[in-house]
Amino acid sequence: MSAATTAGKEAYLGIDIGSISTKGVVIDEGAHIIARSYLWTEGDPAGAAKRVAAELAGQLEDADVRIVGAGTTGSARRLVGAMIGATVVKNEITAHAVGTTYLHPEVRTILEIGGQDSKIICVEDGIATDYAMNTLCAAGTGSFLSSQAARLGVEVEEFGKIALTSHKPANIAARCTVFAESDLVHKIQVGYAREDIIAGLCRAVASNYLNNVGKGKRICAPIVFQGGVSKNEGVVHSFEELLGQEVLVDPDGHLMGAFGSALLALKAGPVEAGEDGPFATGAFDFQAVQDFAFKTREVECAKCPNHCEIICVYRDKDIIDSWGNRCEKGAIKHT
Repeated sequence: MSAATTAGKEAYLGIDIGSISTKGVVIDEGAHIIARSYLWTEGDPAGAAKRVAAELAGQLEDADVRIVGAGTTGSARRLVGAMIGATVVKNEITAHAVGTTYLHPEVRTILEIGGQDSKIICVEDGIATDYAMNTLCAAGTGSFLSSQAARLGVEVEEFGKIALTSHKPANIAARCTVFAESDLVHKIQVGYAREDIIAGLCRAVASNYLNNVGKGKRICAPIVFQGGVSKNEGVVHSFEELLGQEVLVDPDGHLMGAFGSALLALKAGPVEAGEDGPFATGAFDFQAVQDFAFKTREVECAKCPNHCEIICVYRDKDIIDSWGNRCEKGAIKHT
């Protein structure tokens, strides 16, 4: 499916570009996922988006569909939005809320933990009414669990199963990464069982999330947990124990941002043919994504004491994306 086609059923593409992973889905007109991809970003959001697009193209090679709209979300949503000719570019809160409320109309609370950040979204009558995000400390995120798994010599994918075998989880300090790692080393040195340490780490992630991201929020059932960490059975179990309520995990919960983006593109409807880009003929051309070229330039913001190093992305002379600023003073206007 390297080139656009004019026949077939209409479909919509959604891509979620995170700091750790990049997710992509294609949905049909009935909002059913017909192709999905989950790959590591590896510090290269553009390259990751191209790899996701290639994987989706491979899955659709024999499918009688034509993609007529696209949406993006995530940290590099504007860059990838320009790459794929997105008709909808939305923040993660909106995309996750749209995707989750579609699959779980009664949801009241959405817990999300990704690779380097986490968020909570409170929902009333299908509408996001409150939210909070945490990007300051990695102690409650997937990258923290991955680093501790490496320290213990265990695959992070096995953490959940091992944690559930523990009868007495170790009490791991979860206030920040430094304290947690120091406490972990101490527990290893004094001879705690591996399963108790791992269960303690899972509980620490859930506890840290509730005490920071969820602080002051009304966490009401039904509760849906999503993001890559939702695949960890140990963390799910810890949330249920700490909250005293059932926590739902959707099989595609790790793809919810991409799914929400695709739904928003579906709502926006088919794009019109343009002069160039992936939708030049009115149907998505995967090869045009692979051919997308751009340049980056680093600038230092001197508008506050942070002196943030901001990465600016250009296509020809137009700036299409930027990131690295830690406050609104460093925000750069895009085309």
